[in-house]
Amino acid sequence: MDEYFSPIHTYQVCNVMSPSQNNWLRTGWIPREGARRIYIEVKFTLRDCNSMPGVLGTCKETFNLYYYESDRAVGSAVRENQFIKIDTIAADESFTGVDLGVRRLKLNTEVRGVGPLSRRGFYLAFQDIGACIALTSVRVYYKRCVGVSRNLAVFTDVVTGADSSSLVEVRGQCVDHAEERDTPKMYCSAEGEWLVPIGRCVCSAGFEEHRDSCVACEVGFYKPVAGDGLCGKCPQHSHSETRAALSCPCDSNYYRAADDPPAAPCSRPPSAPVNVISSVNGTSVNLEWDRPLDTGGRSDLQYSVVCQKCSGGPCEDCASSPGSASGGKSGGGMSIGVGGMVERMGSAAVRFVPRQNGLTEPWVTVLNLAAHTNYSFRLLAMNAVTHLSNEPSPYALVNITTNQAAPSEVLAIRQENTSQNSVTLLWHEPDQPNGVILEYDIKYYEKDNEAQSYSTLKSKNTSARVSGLKPGTKYIFQVRARTSAGCGRFSQNVEIQTGKAVPLRYNTMTIIWICMALVSGLVTFLAIIICRKRHCGYSKAFQDSDEEKMHYQNGHVSFPDARFYIDPHTYEDPCQAVHEFAREIEASRIKIEKIIGSGEFGEVCYGRMRLPGKRDIPVALKTLKAGYTEKQKRDFLAEASIMAQFDHPNVIRLEGVVTQSKPVMIITEYMENGSLDSFLRRHDGQFTIIQLVGLLRGIAAGMTYLSDLGYIHRDLAARNILVNSNLVCKVSDFGLSRVLEDDPDAAYTTSGGKIPIRWTAPEAIAYRKFSSSSDVWSYGVVMWEVMSYGERPYWNLTNRDVIKSVEEGYRLPAPMGCPAPLHTLMLDCWQKDRNERPRFCQIVTVLDKLIRNPENLKSMDTLCSLNSPPLMERAIPDFSSCNSVNEWLDTIKMGRYKDHFAAGGYQTLGHVISMNQGDIQRLGVTLMGHQKKIMTSVQLMRAQVLNKSVPSVHV
Repeated sequence: MDEYFSPIHTYQVCNVMSPSQNNWLRTGWIPREGARRIYIEVKFTLRDCNSMPGVLGTCKETFNLYYYESDRAVGSAVRENQFIKIDTIAADESFTGVDLGVRRLKLNTEVRGVGPLSRRGFYLAFQDIGACIALTSVRVYYKRCVGVSRNLAVFTDVVTGADSSSLVEVRGQCVDHAEERDTPKMYCSAEGEWLVPIGRCVCSAGFEEHRDSCVACEVGFYKPVAGDGLCGKCPQHSHSETRAALSCPCDSNYYRAADDPPAAPCSRPPSAPVNVISSVNGTSVNLEWDRPLDTGGRSDLQYSVVCQKCSGGPCEDCASSPGSASGGKSGGGMSIGVGGMVERMGSAAVRFVPRQNGLTEPWVTVLNLAAHTNYSFRLLAMNAVTHLSNEPSPYALVNITTNQAAPSEVLAIRQENTSQNSVTLLWHEPDQPNGVILEYDIKYYEKDNEAQSYSTLKSKNTSARVSGLKPGTKYIFQVRARTSAGCGRFSQNVEIQTGKAVPLRYNTMTIIWICMALVSGLVTFLAIIICRKRHCGYSKAFQDSDEEKMHYQNGHVSFPDARFYIDPHTYEDPCQAVHEFAREIEASRIKIEKIIGSGEFGEVCYGRMRLPGKRDIPVALKTLKAGYTEKQKRDFLAEASIMAQFDHPNVIRLEGVVTQSKPVMIITEYMENGSLDSFLRRHDGQFTIIQLVGLLRGIAAGMTYLSDLGYIHRDLAARNILVNSNLVCKVSDFGLSRVLEDDPDAAYTTSGGKIPIRWTAPEAIAYRKFSSSSDVWSYGVVMWEVMSYGERPYWNLTNRDVIKSVEEGYRLPAPMGCPAPLHTLMLDCWQKDRNERPRFCQIVTVLDKLIRNPENLKSMDTLCSLNSPPLMERAIPDFSSCNSVNEWLDTIKMGRYKDHFAAGGYQTLGHVISMNQGDIQRLGVTLMGHQKKIMTSVQLMRAQVLNKSVPSVHV
């Protein structure tokens, strides 16, 4: 009987009197049906051992639950030891003999989960080891999340994950007539419950949301774009004739302008202006009018004036000039030389003030009309939809007749002949004489003396000779025409100087030649002085007096040529420098193939360039991103202006620029191996010392060239050195700002961000004193980067700590495996007094000696430089704090070899300190640089264990 006194069938066993029970009950093969995790609900009853006397040694109150996975039913072929135990199950409640007397069992319910399952099906098994137990029910099930609709997306049924904490991501499908705004997703929990939905769908254009679905807009409504909005009613004078309309077309004779939004009402062209008033004044007319009675439902009203001249025959358009839109007057005077000409263009053409078209105010003044002539003016009102109408635009018509008028202004005066006491003038007849020219008045006076006196002269012709003038004096001349209607306006001022009494041509030329000779001599003298100051007098560790004499005799200390670097920022328009130094390349000759990086101003791309008569060559392209300001463009092109002045095998070569089309680009040669620091990190320990010195020699040669031109780099670092496929290093990145020199408030700022403290000389940081010597300091840091295979200078110290340490005399120690001569050269580059640092040409000489005599590179300084005081403690590896081999390997950044050491049996640091070079090679460490780094740290750790005094070292 169960708890409700209903008869039930059970599997039961109660062999509690016999010891060592091992009774098994197994289910049939159960197919998994896609479930990754299953749940077993067991209902059972169990008798209390205390209620049965004499069985305390053999009675149990638990049983075991097992499972076995298989791809098919295997029957009794499964052995007991192949089953996997799920759990030992005990009863929460047990029954006694009293309960048994009434035949009522106390049922227990236990649920256990199993997963992940991978085979097609499984068996369950129950093991009894001596309990009095009855199984009444076994239910096997899995959980799933039932399909739902959320945020206009349908999520289908999905089975829960393989373990109790896993979430199953389900991507929803948008309902009909909906589209994704953000990808709709939900997660199904292990309990078969949906979590909060992520993302959503929105109804497409022409549909709106209604009860988790999208329904079409009704007739007379529309929705132009997908989104959460509802369908809107068609604007005024528009309609929709079908459901799901995206827009509402305008009614007949109504229109929308191109920039009108879909929600704007349709409109139509305006009617004609009304109440036109004309006022004629000589050869000009003022027109005024009122707004149209019907503006078409728009506020962007403008007016245009059509002018026609009607003189006897058919009317023709009034002549207009290119400058007719301007209502201003020309003013001021003009100077001319011998044979010069002054002409005022367009003064006789019909002019409209303020303009002929696009008038926003209802008035216009028309000037320069012909006298005694009939004119017809049509006034049109327009708006943004006028051009869309097929109907002719209505207009207001005005007919006027001009009055008698004086002639127009004389347009051009030229100087025919000039002597000490006279000037001969020629001019043209006015474009609009407005009658018969009776005579011309010539007005003249000494310059700046009009208020005191002036003279006039009359002429019947278009020329005149003015006599009685003073020698060597500047005069102002003006001419006007006269008809029976009166005099026109005087022409524009013309300034003419009479001849001087004593010719000075010979004396002037003599003075000019003398001045040129003096200037040439001064330039030559300064060039010699500058060149002598540039000679290489470095007498440090690797030169002696005989060698210096040899340098002078063989010309190693050569004077720089006369060409010097020109800063593009000295140009009034820095963009002019680009066109002066760099070659403009047509954009059609450039093919961009892929993006290889990003810069401050835009993307860096790889491409190919084809020039006429040449094969395609690979190039690197720096592009200027869209939306740039004019200042950004100038700064961007300034780098090209600098690069274009350089021509050296160890300086990046500029191929040209693209400025006449977009995107604006700087085109340089392509360097296959990228930046030097990244290249070294990718090939850690793979080069010989001679190869590394060769890289350094190329950099020094490029910097020698730049310093001889007078160029200061300011940001010399391994990241700004590029490497080509032949391992040739080239100096690059010439786009630094001049802020450091010009703005005291920006002492730590350049266009690229912070000053590179770790590479910058102390005087440049403190006083902004950049020089070739500060570049030498940076070169010393580059040497350290190369010898350490791209390690970060000063490691994890902050910039503030770096500045303080350098000021206190600390210098970077020699990298692992660095020869002593190279570290000595680094220390020379880091002399506090910049005058004590070597010059780049001297550095090239030292490196050349080392390359020719490689035996000098065998002196290794693996621990430190003796003149280098200890850096703060957190920069010194302390191996005594390492508790395991793995911690030690992480400390020296060799964690990749943990498995090698474990496989070799090196389980403790005590095993490690006894290693030698051969042991490291046998572990499978093949890179020479890594062997040296591990061996040196072993030696250092051995010294620390033996309590020896070990100098500062970075491992």
